[in-house]
Amino acid sequence: MTQDIDAQRRIEDIARRLIDARRTRTRISLADSMPADAAEAYAVQDLVVQSLGPIGGWKVGAKGPDAEPTCAPLAAAGILPTPASLADGAWRARGIETELAVRFEADLPERDTPYTGDEVLAAIGAVLPTIEVVETRLLEFPRAQPLAMLADMGAHGALIIGSAIPFDPALFDSRKLAARQWFGNEEVANSTGGNPAIDIGRLLTWLANHCAARGLGLARGQVVTTGSCTGMLFAPAGAQVRGHVAGLGECALHFTG
Repeated sequence: MTQDIDAQRRIEDIARRLIDARRTRTRISLADSMPADAAEAYAVQDLVVQSLGPIGGWKVGAKGPDAEPTCAPLAAAGILPTPASLADGAWRARGIETELAVRFEADLPERDTPYTGDEVLAAIGAVLPTIEVVETRLLEFPRAQPLAMLADMGAHGALIIGSAIPFDPALFDSRKLAARQWFGNEEVANSTGGNPAIDIGRLLTWLANHCAARGLGLARGQVVTTGSCTGMLFAPAGAQVRGHVAGLGECALHFTG
């Protein structure tokens, strides 16, 4: 019982500190109070996202084709249509990742039996290009401990979404997926097969079952972005940023003064 109380206090303390860091636009260290495991980090996420408003989507990714995925809920207020403007003063990291995302057209609620890959694919209605803007509340970024990064929503800042097209399962072969990225007129990334997870369907099936076990589920209309196709590059202040995913199209944002 004492361990449970200590864990809950730790989760609540970390969440409070991360929420305060967001509010004050400061950075903190969690070195003195780290989540004990991934379950605690996800519990911190739950408390933080409650302070940000409704969940509008998720991010999910994996460092390799056999690696355990990780995820974070995305506040609806931070999912922005292209072209978007973000004030430099609130965005110090300005990490940029061009990605493929899906939009669900059916709910995948909490249930006792696991979702199959076919069920998850059947619930997807559209696919779209996105730019994830990476931002952190952690002093040690980008070398923060993995559990601290997970608690900090995987260093998520905002998601810029492009125009959606009808879902085609062929797009999930990320080995063939080409993406490009520009800062101003300079092309800074041009890659094919850059998503290290390889199997996007595996990521989404894992996410559906993770969210169900977490008591949240995936909801119709939510957008799920599936990991960088370009790696993370850091945009200079005032940059005009564009990302293009082959077969999907482009999205853009501008960091303003």
